[in-house]
Formats: sequence, structure tokens, C-alpha cells
Amino acid sequence: MSENIVHLTTATFPDAIAKSSTPVLVDFWAPWCGPCKAIAPLLEELAKDLAGKLTITKVNVDDAGEIAAQYGIRAIPTMILFKNGQVVDQYVGLIDKATLRAKIGMKL
Repeated sequence: MSENIVHLTTATFPDAIAKSSTPVLVDFWAPWCGPCKAIAPLLEELAKDLAGKLTITKVNVDDAGEIAAQYGIRAIPTMILFKNGQVVDQYVGLIDKATLRAKIGMKL
């Protein structure tokens, strides 16, 4: 487990989103998902680069299917950006670091 990325569960998800002092990027993923594995190092780099400005979290859809259903996750990886507890953007599929950083940067 990464020290820069927080792994959320059904129990920890609501407070992590609602009480964060920074925007929160939630990566909906699964251990069997190839593109999810490919994007993991990119998210780790972003977590380091944007420390203090953005909190990056992960939700395993196999373990927290009700959260995935609540947000209409139909494909993974899907990343949802929350600000002040509200959804402000969503990114679906494999995306490169520069594009993701630019999209997130516009919302910070």
C-alpha cells in the first residue's frame, strides 16, 4: 500500500470525501483490471507532485460495489474528482499523466 494514496472502504469513503480540506480524486479500480494496474504508478506520481493540494484515494469496486453503484461506475478505471464533497469531474479509462494533471489542475 502506498503512503501517498489512501485506500477507502465503504465505511471510510463518506468522511474521506466530505471532510477533506483538499479536493479528492477517487480511483475506482479492481485488482484484476490491467488498465487499473497501468495507471497506478501515474497516480502515485501525481500524489507526490500534488501533495497538500490534492488527496488521491482508491476504491476497490470488488470490495465496495455499493459505492461504485452509487456513482454509476460501469467501467474501470474511472476516476471521480470531488471538491467540497461534490463531484466536479469524472475521467474514464486509461489516461496519460499530462492530460490527467491538466484536467485536474483546471479544477483545483
